[in-house]
Amino acid sequence: MSLWDWAVAAYGAPGVSEACLALQDSHEQNVPLLLWSAWAAATGRRPDAETIEAACDTARAWDGVVVAPLRAVRRILKAPVPDIDDGPRETIRTRIKGLELEAERHLLEALEALAPPPTGAARPAIDGLAATARVWASVTPRPALIRLADALPA
Repeated sequence: MSLWDWAVAAYGAPGVSEACLALQDSHEQNVPLLLWSAWAAATGRRPDAETIEAACDTARAWDGVVVAPLRAVRRILKAPVPDIDDGPRETIRTRIKGLELEAERHLLEALEALAPPPTGAARPAIDGLAATARVWASVTPRPALIRLADALPA
């Protein structure tokens, strides 16, 4: 199963989107990168330290230049704005949301291309999540990562 298909299915599972958004908003983690690491663990892939670092670099590039700016504009447009009709504002917001999702899909495709082939049995998601989160940021939000790992489909 492709990373994109896995990520869409996983994100739709109960509690996963909430856990992902908490990691993104409260711990400055990158959701597509975390989903990549959980997918890698679930599919028996074992990215080495260099691969995880390359994945983080790829995620930082996409996030800094494309995804985060689109997300910021989408969030600004979420609330009513004086002197802008709600209908056109919401139409633009919906289009930006679609572009943000498209950018995340491109990021996931780039991350999938970095993943090594499967070499064994699945591992616990928390193993992949923690390994990646340690490279992504100076603080590893283990309790929040455990919540995500527990919510992911088996």
